[in-house]
Amino acid sequence: MNEHAWSNGFGAVQQQRLRAVADLGGYGCVSSPDQLPKDWLQVVEVLITGWGAPQLTHHVLDATPRLRLVAHAAGSVKAIATPECLDRGIIVTSAAAANAIPVAEFTFAAVIMAAKRVFSTIETFRAQRTTKTRPTALASAYGRTVGIIGFSRIGRRVVALLRNLGVNVLVADPYADRHDVHDAGAALVELDDLLRRADIVSVHAPATPATRHMLDAERLALIPDAGTVINTARGSLIEPAALERECVSGRLSAILDVTEPEPLPPGSPLWDLPNVTLTPHLAGAQTTEVRRLADAALDELAAFARGEAPVHPVPLDELDRLA
Repeated sequence: MNEHAWSNGFGAVQQQRLRAVADLGGYGCVSSPDQLPKDWLQVVEVLITGWGAPQLTHHVLDATPRLRLVAHAAGSVKAIATPECLDRGIIVTSAAAANAIPVAEFTFAAVIMAAKRVFSTIETFRAQRTTKTRPTALASAYGRTVGIIGFSRIGRRVVALLRNLGVNVLVADPYADRHDVHDAGAALVELDDLLRRADIVSVHAPATPATRHMLDAERLALIPDAGTVINTARGSLIEPAALERECVSGRLSAILDVTEPEPLPPGSPLWDLPNVTLTPHLAGAQTTEVRRLADAALDELAAFARGEAPVHPVPLDELDRLA
């Protein structure tokens, strides 16, 4: 992993945990296996990876013949994992479950702010300095309908948090089990049905070729007037020109932690619209939250050392449809 990922994630407590269970050979954090002696790589059984880690190509795997576990101290493993890991019986784990916590919390807060029209009211209130600027449309969450696209780790956590808001929750996900969604307190529906019924739509689907621009002009047009789109997943899930048109017209609002491209061009009208809130991809783990991801990877290392099954293994045979 890169030095930034190491210094943010592995504080004194995490480094103590690491050294208590692993022989580091006197080496610290490296960004590439090429920075380690070949004879040391020959005996390495576990790699702890993070942001900035190289892809696990056959070159890397050939250099580490005893490798059995890759514990990724970050979310998606798509940048590092390869089918060859599966072929060689190497277990790859992810801290995506830990990273889902702050993203779900951010989304939950965004739903409340969207329902009360907080962000779009701030500038008007500041300019007019009167409570007459209070929004009348969709001014509370209670009784509203929230649509969750993707019953992923994050989507599931968002649904759980929303249970206390008194909202109706719809879920659209072709891979979700209807009973699981029902038990979580939501209803599983088709995507177009969700869009027609939801006051607030939050996107939590993986970025794959099949989901690229899944919210295009036709689908965005299904969302009721005064609706809000929240995206904390990937910018590629929403057709940018279509979303721009909807927001410029004022028909829809948006809270976007990710965009396509990222960041938006300086001339994009979304920067200046009162009904659009842009944040710089900060919904996921930041500063001290990154320690939670490191702890998740260390939990995997400890389980491996005890001969136990991994806690959060990545199904490498399904890598093409994972986030």
